[in-house]
Amino acid sequence: MRGKEFVGLSHDQEGSAAASHVSGGRRKVARRSYRIAASGGVALLLGAVGLWSLSGRPAAQPAPTPLASAVPVSVTKVERQDVQVWLSGIGTVQALNTVTVRARVDGTLMQVPVAEGQVVKQGTVLAVIDPRPYQAALDAASAKKAQDEASLGNAKLDLDRYTSLAKQSFASHQQVDTQQMQVNQLTAGLKGDDATIETAQLNLSYCYITAPFDGRLGLRQLDPGNLVHASDVSGIMTITQVHPIAVVFTLPQRNLPAIVEEMTKGPVTVAAMSGDDNQELARGTLLTPDNAIDTATGTIRLKATFLNEENRLWPGQFVTARLLLRTERQVVAVPAQAVQRGQDSLYVYVVTPKSTVQRQSVVAQDRGALMVITKGLDPGQTIVLDGQSRLQEGTLIAATTPTTAATTTNQSGG
Repeated sequence: MRGKEFVGLSHDQEGSAAASHVSGGRRKVARRSYRIAASGGVALLLGAVGLWSLSGRPAAQPAPTPLASAVPVSVTKVERQDVQVWLSGIGTVQALNTVTVRARVDGTLMQVPVAEGQVVKQGTVLAVIDPRPYQAALDAASAKKAQDEASLGNAKLDLDRYTSLAKQSFASHQQVDTQQMQVNQLTAGLKGDDATIETAQLNLSYCYITAPFDGRLGLRQLDPGNLVHASDVSGIMTITQVHPIAVVFTLPQRNLPAIVEEMTKGPVTVAAMSGDDNQELARGTLLTPDNAIDTATGTIRLKATFLNEENRLWPGQFVTARLLLRTERQVVAVPAQAVQRGQDSLYVYVVTPKSTVQRQSVVAQDRGALMVITKGLDPGQTIVLDGQSRLQEGTLIAATTPTTAATTTNQSGG
């Protein structure tokens, strides 16, 4: 056994064996330390490589803290400007005058010497009804008058004879009186003949239907060859006056006093806009408000006239009528989208010299696309126009200026 082997060794041998055992232990410890150091170095190397791949920079260099990002917004300057206050209402274009061309006499429609849609002048012949029966009636009335005139002439001669004979007592006074009554009857008959002739002439003139005013013709309802009657409900055609033309629109009754006051100062401008309110079709003047307010809706009807030289307004067309109530001169105004509504008041975001925003309460009057500021802002200040949803007190912004801005406004009358 191993224990027994060490018993037979000398003292020197025992010392040598002990030294050899100690030396072997030290070598084992050294080798273990080397392996631990090597493993730690590999781990550190792998960690450095991982940090380099994740951060893109050496692991020993810490990543810098990012700066706060600026919120992009659009801004505008607070300026003094003239603000036009408009009242808007839905309106309908109406012809200033409209006539349905109907027959005044019975007969055959002989001619329609105009085209559909033609612009005609007053007095232009629109239709011709067969005039021959009415010409014959006129001739008969004229002949009857000539006959009665001859009879009257003879009766007057007889009256003169009887009067002369009565003076000489060769004729009685009764004969003179009878002859005088006959002269009177024939004279009255001539007046009746004149009336008959005038009626015949009038009926004959009705055979030639003329335009009552300058206007545009509509579509033809009857063609030549049809028999027409004075009692027909449908006419031959229609004619409308479109130069000038009218627009009838409504506004709330609360606006009536201000409108009447403006009318006392001079003509009130009215603009006719397209149905989507994006294009101005024509400008005219207010003619008059209606003589009563509609009690069912609480609105007042108004009528405006337009020259319509470019024919952009057509009878029956729906438009948005904008009435210029007044112009506020050199007031502080900003676009309406820049003014925000808080729980207690209106406010805007004012841009500071450090490119941060400050919330500022304002007092404003709504003018549609613009807000007239009566308190809270001064001309020259810069305010946020768009992008307020991401802002709060002190937010850093990156400001841009829009290319266009509204300069006029309309105040809805609805």
